[in-house]
Formats: sequence, C-alpha cells, structure tokens
Amino acid sequence: MAIEEKTAVAQPILELKNLVVSYGGVEAVHGLSLSVAEGELVTILGANGAGKSTTLMAISGLVPPSGGEIYFKGQRIDVLRSHEVVKLGVTQAPEGRRVFGPMTVEENLKLGAFTRAGQNLEPDLARVYGLFPRLEERAKQMAGTLSGGEQQMLAIGRALMARPTLLLLDEPSLGLAPLLVKSIFQTIKDINQSGVTIILVEQNARAALKLADRGYVLDVGYLVLEDRAERLLDNPQVRDAYLGAR
Repeated sequence: MAIEEKTAVAQPILELKNLVVSYGGVEAVHGLSLSVAEGELVTILGANGAGKSTTLMAISGLVPPSGGEIYFKGQRIDVLRSHEVVKLGVTQAPEGRRVFGPMTVEENLKLGAFTRAGQNLEPDLARVYGLFPRLEERAKQMAGTLSGGEQQMLAIGRALMARPTLLLLDEPSLGLAPLLVKSIFQTIKDINQSGVTIILVEQNARAALKLADRGYVLDVGYLVLEDRAERLLDNPQVRDAYLGAR
C-alpha cells in the first residue's frame, strides 16, 4: 500500500492539543499539537533536550501535563494513571531499556502483560520470540546479563506483551552496533506492518525518516517542522541540523 493511501483512509488514533509539560516550574514542552493516524509510523526528531522523551512520557501517563490535552481513540487520557493508559492499548519501550536485571527474560516479558492478569500469555510469548529468536534462546537467563542489543529486544518485547494498539519507542538504537541497529529497525517495520501504530523517538534521524510515514521536529520544546518523512529527508534545515553528510 502506498504511504499516501495508508494515511488518507486512516483515522487519528492519537491527538495532542497544546500540550505543556513542566519540571519544577520550567517548561520542557510548549504547547505541542500533533496527531497520529491509525497504522502510521511517526517519528519525533530533535536534539537532546528538545522534549522528545518528555512527550512520550506524557502520552504514557508517566509525567503529568501542566496544560493541554491528550486523546487516544477519542478518549482523553492525560487525566489517567499510567497503568490505565496501558490498559487502553498504549505501551512504551523506554530510553535506556530499563529491564529488571535480577529477573529472567521470560519473567520480564510476563511483567509486560501485568494488565492482563489471568490470561493465557503463551501466544504473546510466541509472537515475541518469533520477532526476537535470541530472547527465546535466553528465556531463563537473567536480564541483567544480556548484551545491550538483547536488552533492547527485551524492552520492545516486554512492551508488546500488553498487546498495544500504539507503541512508543524511545531511542531503540542508542548504543547499538550498526548491524544490530539494522535488525532492530527491520523488526520495528514488521511490528508496524502487523497493524501496530508506532511513535519513534530516535537519534539516528536518517534511519528513522526512511522508516517513518511522517515526522515532527522539536526544538527546545517547540514544534518547528512537520511533514512527510521523505520531504523532511530532503529539507535543508533538517539535513543540516540532524542528518549530516550523505
């Protein structure tokens, strides 16, 4: 399906309306408005301190907005607690992975399904292991002994265990070797093509834009650009600030 067709027929699944997030009285996100259509893969770009991770945490309910509104499938969610947001179908793989080191890979994965207590998790484990065969090989291994790449696989897999409709990915390639980055990005593409809407925050701007349908660019908490991903790739301002030499 062409990208234009993908977004033309889809309905917004997420809307941010004039979102403001503050830390100790200092605004980190200033009146941000954006929308994501169902089935899209949207990337948020920007330098360190631009407000990208803060935006994802606000969507997840991990930090309370000080202004504005967030809607998921038409329901306002900025007034909900984080576990309530997860129950609605929004999960996040955080920056830095944050796996539970003293627990096994499988235990970490099952924790991702904490809102689905009492349900059969075997199909979900099978799905994650199908995406990340290495995790199945290490199912009984302590998560803290995994490599950085394996921990990133685990963080994404854990987020998938809740059966999300919207998956938030924060810097999934951070600190990984180039070959593993390529593999992770292919898996992200596969997840999106399976029907999961994705918001991707990523330091590798070129790779993110090649993967995404659309992109938003933040600068110190302000939205400065939004466009189709292929247009942002060719935008001189984006190229000079984030893409470097070809």
